[in-house]
Amino acid sequence: MFIGRHRESWQRLDELVKRSGRLSGPEADELVELYQRVTTHLSTVRSQAPDPATVERLSSLVAGARAALTGAHTPAWRVVTRFFTHRLPAAIYLGWRWWVPAGLAFYLVVALVGAWIATNPDVQAAIAAPDEIREMTKEGGAYEAYYSSDPAGSFAAKVWTNNAWIAAACLLLGVLFAIPPIYLLLSNAVNVALGVGLMFGAGRGGLFLGLLAPHGLLELTAVFVAAGIGMRLGWQVIDPGPRTRAAALAAEGRSVVAVALGLVVVLLVSGVLEGFVTPSGLPTWARVGIGVVAEVLFLLYVFVIGRRAARQGETGDVEASEREDVAPVTV
Repeated sequence: MFIGRHRESWQRLDELVKRSGRLSGPEADELVELYQRVTTHLSTVRSQAPDPATVERLSSLVAGARAALTGAHTPAWRVVTRFFTHRLPAAIYLGWRWWVPAGLAFYLVVALVGAWIATNPDVQAAIAAPDEIREMTKEGGAYEAYYSSDPAGSFAAKVWTNNAWIAAACLLLGVLFAIPPIYLLLSNAVNVALGVGLMFGAGRGGLFLGLLAPHGLLELTAVFVAAGIGMRLGWQVIDPGPRTRAAALAAEGRSVVAVALGLVVVLLVSGVLEGFVTPSGLPTWARVGIGVVAEVLFLLYVFVIGRRAARQGETGDVEASEREDVAPVTV
């Protein structure tokens, strides 16, 4: 019986916690080892046989041991640091099988639809009148002037807010069978394809990409992450795997919240790039280079730091002792 096998470890941990201020060196090491062991026990009980009394006891033990090891209060800076060095990058990394294909599909749609628009005058005429298209695509036209339409600070704030709402919608509405993220991703792909097609059709495609790349690489990647993680959340409704649907959605939902908070920062960076770098007087190669550097840094953050955190057991979820108790279920 699980409880019988581990009762002595739990009792010993309780004794060490009560004497935490007077432990010898070996006893302190034992406290650390038992804390890690009982944390695993708590996770096992939650997932396999969530008896409320046992969960409550182990949660209390783990919380007490953690307080003894780290102090009753964990400094906010330490919580924030761990969030950005472990929880967030791991959550994004573990979802790469969803958001990388989403990004590739996005660029494929942009390329196909953009080429179709650029090479078909009849399609362009169906989008807008020839005079309107000339006004949009000419030097200093709507596509070019858009990035300097407001003061840089105001424009960056407006872009940041809009993109944050899009990302939040992709993440949180993904629970509706993953349909909203797919729709939002497709509609954004078509919008980008319109600009690409019309500007390439007017012979100014290089300029358009030069305006889009400085901020768009990072901004679009953030949208891909939001859409992919949102779709993964929706998949839990369809196929929760060995967990109950409620447990799967709870665990995935907590990771989604972590990603949502992190993407606010990522989109702030892309908004600053769009407000201050894209419309700047820097040469195109310099503006695009800044955008490429920002994108590469983000990908390194995810696939180096995130991968390492994931291999250490980080899932993007909160610690086991901070999760809610789970009611027993009949299997």
